[in-house]
Amino acid sequence: MGGGCVSDVYKVGLSDGTSLVAKAGDTGSGLELEGSMLGYLADHTQLPVPDVIHCADTLLLMTLLPSGGSLNGAAQVHAADLVAALHDISADNFGFDIDTVIGGLHQPNRQSGSWLEFFARYRLIEMARQGLDAGRLPGAMMKRVEAFADQLDRWLKEPQRPSLIHGDMWGGNVLAADGRITGFIDPAIYFADPEIELAFTTLFSTYDDAFFSRYREHRPIQPGFFEERRDLYNLYPLLVHVRLFGGSYVASVDGILRKFGF
Repeated sequence: MGGGCVSDVYKVGLSDGTSLVAKAGDTGSGLELEGSMLGYLADHTQLPVPDVIHCADTLLLMTLLPSGGSLNGAAQVHAADLVAALHDISADNFGFDIDTVIGGLHQPNRQSGSWLEFFARYRLIEMARQGLDAGRLPGAMMKRVEAFADQLDRWLKEPQRPSLIHGDMWGGNVLAADGRITGFIDPAIYFADPEIELAFTTLFSTYDDAFFSRYREHRPIQPGFFEERRDLYNLYPLLVHVRLFGGSYVASVDGILRKFGF
């Protein structure tokens, strides 16, 4: 099947006519964590997600969800309803009970009462360090990320409360059919400022005005998000892509750092 950045993905037909999705990966691919995250979303949220049949480090079996439809206006309105309800779920701290993965990469979630501290240390600096260690982020740029992370309070304020986020909400991870969202897959969950999720959806044009107009009916989006904080928050997924792919994503990180004076 399509996808498979971290693991091979197969459609499996059983003798009784049932179809499943199987993801097969190498040791350390994070598939057991992926299954755990899907189970958490199924138990604690209203997001449509696949049922997990089996999860282990090298194999994840899930139910097959309907897909193939476009993220048209109706589907985006439905997505906004679901995502806003997800963001209404809160916790005492930012982070999560366990470390998770994003794109198969280690995503530490040590809990913190400060979002700015968590975002600086466990998202920006952590992922930049992974890119540096992989030889894909230049050392000079690592120092710029560290300097930027040290001054986040110039642009960000502490959110009123943590919000549960999917964490990897680009178009390939949102399934739709007949104008409805049928599933969210490949989560990278933790409790965060929900603006980091909204920002990520704009990075690869997952949603457009139909989504954001509907989302605003449920939850406010504070002034300055689209003009400034969106780019700031997208530094994290861009650093993830630097670690995974290098190349032009290094220039994208450079551009954001320059925009904020680093």
